[in-house]
Amino acid sequence: MPSGVRYVESLSPWPQDGFGLERINALLEALGDPQLRYPSIHVVGTNGKSSVTRLVEALLADAGLTVGAYLSPHVRRWSERIRVGGAESDFEAAIARVRADAERLEATQFEALTAAALAEFAVAGVDVAVVEAGLGGRHDATNVLRSPVQVLTNVALEHTDVLGTTREAIAAEKLAVVKPGATVVLGESEWEELARENGAETVVIAGRSNLAVAMAAAESFLGSPVDGHVEVQLPGRLERVSEEPLEIWDGAHNLAGLGYALPRLPSARYVVVASILADKDADGMLAALSALGDRLVATSSSNARALSAADLADRARPYFDQVEAVQDPVEALRQARRPGEPVLVTGSLYLLADLAKDEGVRWRTLATG
Repeated sequence: MPSGVRYVESLSPWPQDGFGLERINALLEALGDPQLRYPSIHVVGTNGKSSVTRLVEALLADAGLTVGAYLSPHVRRWSERIRVGGAESDFEAAIARVRADAERLEATQFEALTAAALAEFAVAGVDVAVVEAGLGGRHDATNVLRSPVQVLTNVALEHTDVLGTTREAIAAEKLAVVKPGATVVLGESEWEELARENGAETVVIAGRSNLAVAMAAAESFLGSPVDGHVEVQLPGRLERVSEEPLEIWDGAHNLAGLGYALPRLPSARYVVVASILADKDADGMLAALSALGDRLVATSSSNARALSAADLADRARPYFDQVEAVQDPVEALRQARRPGEPVLVTGSLYLLADLAKDEGVRWRTLATG
C-alpha cells in the first residue's frame, strides 16, 4: 500500500476535542494559505453534493477553465477525492506536500485531505475549485474558502447529534458557510431568507435536480449561460454492475437519498444487501427498502459508526419476511446472489467501498442526474 494512503487511513476521521476550524486554519497558514490563490464554489447540503460538484466541474471545464474538484467520500480509491483538469490527481504527491505539517498539528483525516486538495489546486494553478463540504458547514474543514458562490443542494435530517434535530437547525449550520456579498444557489426555496440573513447578496432558486443546481452555480460563477449537455460518472450512484442477473449498487445513506434512488431503479423484486450507519434513520430506510422485495441481507461496513449486522437485522425483521445477518460484506453479497434474482446493494457508500476493494468491480453509470 502506498505510504500516503497508509498515513491517511491511520488518521482519525473525528476530532478528539470537538469540531472547529483552528487546526485547518493553522495547517493552511503553514502551507501559505493556498485556498486564497484561486476562486472557488463551495457545495454544502445533505444529498447530491458529489453529483453537483462533478457536474459543476464538467460545466466549467466545458467553458474552457482548468478546474479543481474536491469530493467525499470515495468508493474505489482515495484519489477519487482530488481532481484537477478532469482527472484524478497524484494523491501520493498531494499528501506528501502536507504530511509534515499535518502530523505536527495532529490534523484529522478530513483536515489533512482538505489541506492536500486545496494545496494541490494551488500548485496546479487551477482557474477555479469546486469544493464539497464533508459534514455540515460551520465547523467543516472546507469552511476556509473565500468563495463568490455557495451552493446548498437540499436539507434532510442527518448527523442530528452534531448539526441539530430539525431541518431548520441543520440548514443554519450548512448556510453558515455563506460569505458576505456572495451568490447562494439553492435547490430548495425555503432557505432563501436564511441565506440572505447569512450575508448572501444574490440568491438563485435553481430547483431540485442536481443538473439544475449545477447549471445555476456555474452560470453564477461565470456570469453567462452554460450548455447543460454534460455527463459525469460517479461510482456508487445507481451503478449497474451486472446485467444478468441484475445487480445495482447505490450509496444512498439516508431516507432522502433513498427517496431519490428508489423511483429510478428498474422495476423488479430485489434481494437487498444493506449496511446503515448508527446515526441514520435506519427504521425509516428499512421501511422504504421493504417496498423493493421480501428478503434483506443485513451486513456492516468498516466504518466505526456502522450498525452491526445483528443490530440491523433486528431492526429489519418488522419490514422483511426473510432477514439474514452476515457481518462480512463480501460474504453477505455472496449469500444474496442467487440465479435469476436481482440484487440491490445500498445504505452506505462505505459498504460499497469495502466491496469494491474486494471485488474489483467494473463500474458503469445507470443514472447520474
